[in-house]
Amino acid sequence: MNFIGNLIWIIFGGIFIFFEYIIGGLILCLTIVGIPFGIQCFKFAIVGLAPFGVKITDTSSNTGCLSTIMNIIWLLFGGFWIALTHLFFGLLFCITIIGIPFGRQHFKLMNLAFTPFGKSIS
Repeated sequence: MNFIGNLIWIIFGGIFIFFEYIIGGLILCLTIVGIPFGIQCFKFAIVGLAPFGVKITDTSSNTGCLSTIMNIIWLLFGGFWIALTHLFFGLLFCITIIGIPFGRQHFKLMNLAFTPFGKSIS
């Protein structure tokens, strides 16, 4: 079932989400300061291409408060708007019964977009 969901997702826009996050990650990786944020964009690209069957978990990292600081910087410089975009599309898809699984995937991406540092994909 995950394969069919991912296939429909890719055909109806998932490929565009994937390329947007890849391009954003490459642009962010042009500077040394932007590399950690670019890596998070690559994490979004993986989930954005095939979100069905992917689990996002919180990781207990040894970075201390660094991930919190990075999440705050992420939110201030665009993460909030990315999360709002996924919230909008998630609500839009949940209007119909057929769209609910796709809306849930946007809510998953919204959760990741709100605080990407300290989360892993499995």
